[in-house]
Amino acid sequence: MEHAEPSFWANPETWVRIGLGCFFLLLIVMKVPQKLWASLADTGNAVRAELDEAVRIRQEAQALLNQIKAERLEAEQKAKELIAFAEEEAQRLTAEARTKLDESIKRRQAQAEAKIAQAEAKAASEVKAAAADLATQIAENILISRVDGLKSDPLIDQAITQVATRLS
Repeated sequence: MEHAEPSFWANPETWVRIGLGCFFLLLIVMKVPQKLWASLADTGNAVRAELDEAVRIRQEAQALLNQIKAERLEAEQKAKELIAFAEEEAQRLTAEARTKLDESIKRRQAQAEAKIAQAEAKAASEVKAAAADLATQIAENILISRVDGLKSDPLIDQAITQVATRLS
């Protein structure tokens, strides 16, 4: 028993082919491929626009990063300059304070030396005055003791006679 091939219209593959052809024809008539391509193009354009936007944002971010780096470098340079200025100012103020301190020490030393010299001069004059007072007192005591012992002092008598001869 041989199988006989079914006729063209009785073959199920024929009807599948006809149905598939009608389906594709219907898709073409309804312009589905153009709509599909347009949708894909719109999606591609949207993706391209997003990519372009991402590139633009990345470039802006890179420019902002470069600007921030430049500002940071400038701020670091200013900070270095301020530190150098502060160090110079500190050294200048230190030197100025040393100079003032040295001057103050010299001035106080001179004042102390002057006070010491005054105290020495005062002490010397007090010693001289005390010595003169003592010498005067001793001389007075000697003279009193001589005069008390004698009714007349030969030195005084002699001095009186000399005064009398000179006046005459």
